[in-house]
Amino acid sequence: MIIKKKFRSMLICRILFIMVLAISFTGVFLVNEIFAATGKEIDKDVDNALELFEQIKGSDNVLKKAKGLLVFPIVLKAGIGIGGEFGEGALRIKGKTVDYYNTAAASIGFQLGGQKKTIILAFLDDEALKKFRVSSGWKIGADASVAVVALGVGGAIDTASLNEPIVAIVFGQKGLMYNLTLEGAKITKIKK
Repeated sequence: MIIKKKFRSMLICRILFIMVLAISFTGVFLVNEIFAATGKEIDKDVDNALELFEQIKGSDNVLKKAKGLLVFPIVLKAGIGIGGEFGEGALRIKGKTVDYYNTAAASIGFQLGGQKKTIILAFLDDEALKKFRVSSGWKIGADASVAVVALGVGGAIDTASLNEPIVAIVFGQKGLMYNLTLEGAKITKIKK
C-alpha cells in the first residue's frame, strides 16, 4: 500500500513537471508572436547596443576582426525553477543589416527572477559566418562552438579568446557579464 502511494505521488509529480515544462516552452515561443518588433525597431536597438559595446575596452579589436556581427540588443530571461529567454536581433555585415534572427532558450534548475542582457556573436572567420547563414536553425553547442569572451585586466575584453571562429560578448547596463553559458540557445532566421 505504501509503495503504491509513493509510486502514485511520483507519477503525479512527473506529470505536473511535464505540464509545467510544456507550458514554459510554449510561452517562450509565443513571446515571438506577441512582442515581435519591426525591422526598423530592431535596427535602432542594434545601433544603440553597438554604441554601448564600443565603450567597452577592447571592443575595437573585435570590430576590426569581425566578418559579421549578430546582435541581440535585448534578451530577456525569466524563471521560477523553469526559465526561458528570448530576444530578436540582426546580422550585420560591413555595417549593414543582412538578416533578422531571434534567439530562444529554456532552462531547468534553481532560478528565480529575471535578467535583461545584450548578446553579440562576432563571426571572426568567413567559413563560420557562411555555415551560419546557410543553416535553417542554429543551436549553440550543437551546430557550433561559441567562446564567451572573458573579462580581462581593467574590465577590458580578453583578446586571447579572439582566436576562436565565433565569440560571444554578453553585457548588461552594468558592463560585461561573465560566467554565463549560451549552450542550448537556438537561433532562427525571421522575416521582417
